[in-house]
Amino acid sequence: MTHLLHLDSSARRRSFSRELSARYAAAWNGTRTYRDLAADPVPVIGEAWTEICDALLAAGITDPARYAEVVTTPGQKQAWAVVEPLLAELLEADVVLIGAPMYNFSIPAALKTWIDQVTFPRMSLKGTAFVIAGARGGTYAEGTPRAPFDHHERYLRDFIAGHYDVDDIRFVHAELTNALVDPHLAPRDGERKASREAALKAL
Repeated sequence: MTHLLHLDSSARRRSFSRELSARYAAAWNGTRTYRDLAADPVPVIGEAWTEICDALLAAGITDPARYAEVVTTPGQKQAWAVVEPLLAELLEADVVLIGAPMYNFSIPAALKTWIDQVTFPRMSLKGTAFVIAGARGGTYAEGTPRAPFDHHERYLRDFIAGHYDVDDIRFVHAELTNALVDPHLAPRDGERKASREAALKAL
């Protein structure tokens, strides 16, 4: 049976990205692990985590099943205690579903912290699929004036493909969500609604 790792990272409890990721998860036909990175944030990496990375590089270890071999000092063991359950969840997944709003042209800090904790040198997740349920206050779609400022989809796509060696990456975005609160975007609320409905349908 296939397994889904479902992550949410929006600081809002009722958010568009959460709505989209929940739609996908509700249709999932398999087992599932859920983690709310905003409500239960993982700690930022520290020096002991970097020592583990250096030791893996020096030993030429790329198999995650062998990572623990280089964990020796008390500080490294403490860092590994944080990493181990997060990494186990990631490695178990056939599909990783991420609810990821755009914050300040990029991804939430809570999501970046999780990425840092579960990423190690020359690590491959080939065969795993990623689905990103995104929400952006404006519109950053290709061909729009703000497309060059999109360091949200571009970062995640480049990172997942470039570091994890994954080419099965799908993005679904709800655009113009700030039309609900920003008077300057209010005239575009129809576009917001259409974007949301299209995203829900796609998921």
